[in-house]
Amino acid sequence: MFGKILIANRGEIAVRVIRACRDMGIVSVAVFSETDRDALHTQLADESVCIGPAPSKDSYLNTDRIISAALASRADAIHPGYGYLSENAAFAEQCAKYGLTFIGPSPEALLLLGDKARAVETARNAGVPVVPGSNGTLNNADEARKLAKEIGFPLMLKAAAGGGGRGIRLLNGMSELSSAFSAASAEAQSFFGDGRLYLEKYIQRPRHIEFQILGDRHGTVVHLFERECSLQRRHQKLLEESPSPFLTPKKRAEMGDAAVRLAKAAGYYGVGTVEFLAAADGQYYFMEMNPRIQVEHPVTELVTGIDLVSEQIRVALGAPLGYSQEDIVLRGHAMECRVNAEDPDHGFAPRPGTIQGLHVPGGPGVRVDSAIYQGYTVPPYYDSLLAKLIVHAHDRTGALTRMKRAMAEFLVDGIVTNCDFHLRLLGLDAFRDGDYSVDTVEEMF
Repeated sequence: MFGKILIANRGEIAVRVIRACRDMGIVSVAVFSETDRDALHTQLADESVCIGPAPSKDSYLNTDRIISAALASRADAIHPGYGYLSENAAFAEQCAKYGLTFIGPSPEALLLLGDKARAVETARNAGVPVVPGSNGTLNNADEARKLAKEIGFPLMLKAAAGGGGRGIRLLNGMSELSSAFSAASAEAQSFFGDGRLYLEKYIQRPRHIEFQILGDRHGTVVHLFERECSLQRRHQKLLEESPSPFLTPKKRAEMGDAAVRLAKAAGYYGVGTVEFLAAADGQYYFMEMNPRIQVEHPVTELVTGIDLVSEQIRVALGAPLGYSQEDIVLRGHAMECRVNAEDPDHGFAPRPGTIQGLHVPGGPGVRVDSAIYQGYTVPPYYDSLLAKLIVHAHDRTGALTRMKRAMAEFLVDGIVTNCDFHLRLLGLDAFRDGDYSVDTVEEMF
């Protein structure tokens, strides 16, 4: 067992990892920027180290300072959480160079899956359906224009090294291509340091369905069923649920098998998520694989009973999973709403500030993963996520009823949040009926 783990992250995911460490008897080390000195993860960890000023590039993305903090605190391993350095192959290699275990997949898997174009090719070779599009990345807008004539519109331009909705443009006609190519490439270069793009067919009104993958270092890979992630705004997820109201048992098994095939083809170990687009006719297509823990992982934990963060740590130690696909059973229904410091009535603009009052919901089947407290000042430098409200019930109707009750109890005074927006979303007939797509939020609101 690791004696000490440094968590190279902040916010609710850092708190989640700290709690997993404590449950496993492992000493935790938090890193924090100067503005996060009073953050909850800094206070909860057994040890904490300041790694620089507020901007992420000077702190949470500064690999040298994080490695130095790990060595100075005599940590055995580094857990990257999600975002930041979680998909950075060079950082994983740097950890190994200094004798630190990177709690995540191998650098080789990160390189393969972090490049969206190479990941699509790997999926194609593994017999996983992929969206018609470019074979690899595009050198320029002229190449994109030529391919667009062959495939036909609408199309999506996507960043090869992208994620989180960055570097993506929807194209409805040839006249939009040149400007969209330049804008998407510039955005991708700014956020990921890599401006390469690829092109794929745009699927009309698709569902976004992802399968949770878990593999060990001995070749065993299983899936922990799916999460429905179609309720989004600007490609950012708002609400997730499991199981998906769209999938039949047969289609669930088929997509789960495809996800496992892809993970094995990539030599994957650890936790990861294989993401699909599903068309109305039931056809599904590989979109990307996220080689890390996801924001929405608690949904899967509640319907399977498996602690994904603890499993990450066990796999990093080299332990076998100790169970097979047949041992994993879906139990009930779970939903998660992301509570953000943002204003839905003004384009979801971030609204940092000081939390003057706080009431967190509770009761049977209610879980809140958060890093906020009364008196905490939400800084303007980072993601606007405040908390994740997760509920579990015997069936979908029960989960929806419980989520409405819990969300109505969630009060954050002093800053603007999207809690009321979630209540409107939960009240949609389309959501109640399970008849929604990635376009639903834009269409309704």
